[in-house]
Amino acid sequence: MVLEDDPEYQLIVDCNALSADIENEIAIIRDFIRDKYRLRFPELESLVHHPIDYARVVKRIANELDSTRVDLEGILPSAVIMVVSVTASTTSGKPLPEDVLQETIEACDRALALDSAKKEVLDFVERRMGYIAPNLSAIVGSAVAAKLMGTAGGLSSLANMPACSVQLLGATKKNLVAGFSTAATSQFRVGYIEQAEIFQSTPPSLRMRACRLLASKSTLAARVDSTRGDPCGNVGRKLREEVGKKIEKWQEPPPAKQPKPLPIPDSGPKKKRGGRRLRKMKERYAVTDMRKLAGRMPFGVPEESSLGDGLGEGNGMLGQAGSGKLRVAAGQSKLAAKVAKKFKVRQFGRGGATSGLTSSLAFTPVQGIELSNPQARAHQLGSGIQSTYFSETGTFSRIQRT
Repeated sequence: MVLEDDPEYQLIVDCNALSADIENEIAIIRDFIRDKYRLRFPELESLVHHPIDYARVVKRIANELDSTRVDLEGILPSAVIMVVSVTASTTSGKPLPEDVLQETIEACDRALALDSAKKEVLDFVERRMGYIAPNLSAIVGSAVAAKLMGTAGGLSSLANMPACSVQLLGATKKNLVAGFSTAATSQFRVGYIEQAEIFQSTPPSLRMRACRLLASKSTLAARVDSTRGDPCGNVGRKLREEVGKKIEKWQEPPPAKQPKPLPIPDSGPKKKRGGRRLRKMKERYAVTDMRKLAGRMPFGVPEESSLGDGLGEGNGMLGQAGSGKLRVAAGQSKLAAKVAKKFKVRQFGRGGATSGLTSSLAFTPVQGIELSNPQARAHQLGSGIQSTYFSETGTFSRIQRT
């Protein structure tokens, strides 16, 4: 049987339409009560926004001038009760006539009766949701499914709605009381889905993601129910398990960072060379100080160029140091100094070798030509220098020239 031809489904749709009509009647009665009671307490309509709560407060206060005698516990939150009590003691309203007050209280009784009738209709729809929408009821529960279907105008209308609209079904404006912080009331906009069991068991930091996930899965379940694809509700139960697993996955801690192992040593030949030859090549092709200065630009100083007026190749900071010369003195490189020192050590025989240019003949001003040992003379010269700068105790002494 097609779902739209089922008489029980038609009864459910009629019940949803009836609940919508009751809502409209309650709104009309609320406007009537507000117009009548505005002479007594004009600030009350800006403090209490819900129609049923407004009717209950009006019936409880009536013409009472002393706000301390009025007990509003169980009707309004504590913060709103305090604001209403303070405002009622400073209001500019006047007591209502007896006939106007009687009409207002009767209108309040009518609104409360309509609200109780609406609850009975919704309870009946909730009990039959297991037959009409078993998959949707398996995800969000029978009560939430009945409210979603009643607000959307039927199961077919709910199936045709996008998930972003299903998420906002039943969303109401938060009552912001003057003088209080909005931190506790400034929450994200969520409709009837926030009454679902899965949503309530989700941590507050993940509820927005859970709400979007529930809205998308509810839309899929509603489409399955609209075509009578699974009357047993197995699809809805599978979707509920998927939602639970995803929420549990979100709550898992991130994986620990694994230590990165060192790469496997490669014993093969390297493409990159090293050693003295590579260092010499790098030094040979390194950027000189002259090229470094030519590549720099001083701030606020015009650059000199080869052709003048900014034409040709620029000189950068060459000639900007105050010397007036384009030539930069080249210093001795580290490699050249090291090679020179090594060559000097080899020349003067640290290892005992003598140069082939040394001679055993020495010219003296007294004796003329004298035959001597060059190594012994070098040793004698070194010991003489050491005795000049160091004393017998091993301490350093400076010779002052007079």
